[in-house]
Amino acid sequence: MMRGMVIDMKDEQLRTLAQLQAFVDGTVAVDFAVTGEERYGFIGRTLRRFSYARLTRPDKGVVLRFLGRVSGYSRQQLTRLVQRVGERAPLLKRYRASRTSFARTFSDADVHLLAHTDTLHGTLSGLATKKLMERAYCVFGETRYERLATISVAHLYNLRKRSGYLRRRQVWTKTRPVSIAIGERRAPAPNNRPGYLRLDTVHQGDQDGVKGLYHINAVDCVTQYEVVATCERISEAFLIPVLEALLQSFPFVILGFHSDNGSEFINGAVVELLNKLLIEEQTKSRSRHSNDNAQAESKNGAIVRKHLGYSHIPQRFAALVNAFDRDYLNPYVNFHRPSLFAETITDAKGRQRKRYPYNLMMTPFEKLKSLPLAKQFLKPGITFQQLDAQASAMSDNEAAERLNKARATLFKTISNRSKTAA
Repeated sequence: MMRGMVIDMKDEQLRTLAQLQAFVDGTVAVDFAVTGEERYGFIGRTLRRFSYARLTRPDKGVVLRFLGRVSGYSRQQLTRLVQRVGERAPLLKRYRASRTSFARTFSDADVHLLAHTDTLHGTLSGLATKKLMERAYCVFGETRYERLATISVAHLYNLRKRSGYLRRRQVWTKTRPVSIAIGERRAPAPNNRPGYLRLDTVHQGDQDGVKGLYHINAVDCVTQYEVVATCERISEAFLIPVLEALLQSFPFVILGFHSDNGSEFINGAVVELLNKLLIEEQTKSRSRHSNDNAQAESKNGAIVRKHLGYSHIPQRFAALVNAFDRDYLNPYVNFHRPSLFAETITDAKGRQRKRYPYNLMMTPFEKLKSLPLAKQFLKPGITFQQLDAQASAMSDNEAAERLNKARATLFKTISNRSKTAA
């Protein structure tokens, strides 16, 4: 295809079909090509000059091969253009929206605002993002979200494919079975009461054989209220003080403590701490029942890994990371990040299935408030007025910006201190 050449020719010198055949075969040195919209005029002139409609089938093939060689069009494109010449229709079509075309509901500004929102919150699911934009307009009065607050989840994913959006967004070990008498092997049974926690630990990578710090992730079974804490090691001296502060930071009374079979939680020191805090029920996961602690493990990826990553963080920065968890990550997750909650449907055959409808999407704090007799679950000295003030102190986007800035500062500090130490 010779589109890069400009017209520099006398195409009238090709007047016979034999000359066209010679040109196609390469035996005649006529050096020219047509580009752009000028190809349409050239094709029309050629068809009229050779009286294309009156030619035999083989001769028409010669003309089409000639036009294809010069214009760069495919055989299918040329066939359509020849048909338009026969219908005396203009070859150059002007494409524009018809009177019945749908008007664009969401502007480029809306697409850019969606990209900005995804940047702030780390590109959550379509449902969660829709809820955030709905809250931004309806709860926090941000008028720029007026149109996006009404978007469907399906069309939200369409906007994420637009070029304007894309320009702005562009070691495992097997658990060994251990038989320990501490804890009861069963899943928690909260019965729609908050206070039954699932816990898991997340290791922040190794580097040159040196262990990184550890995160403790605790998630309430009913409300998904979550607290992340960080310690240097998971030995008793480092774990127990951090675990105690974590349990005390929940606004409601803790009734149950569930973990997998790791020795960091299934030991006498943890039992003593639970007895001190009057937590009577301690359970642990059953073998071949992966769902027993799935809620905590899913939050490990959705929260801890999403915001703190997989890279190695030296143990000496545990206090710094723990302060980030306490002051920025936990408030954002519990007061500003929507979560999906299930409803159980029993079908005609008596089988139970779980669905996650959009109208049940809310923040963990909103879920806590929605429970029947929610006040009775709060710890003494904590009221919903205090928690409401914390939730409304800033919008979801402001909380996300605050979290992102704090995280950037945290990792910059860790990087600078690590280089200095090296």
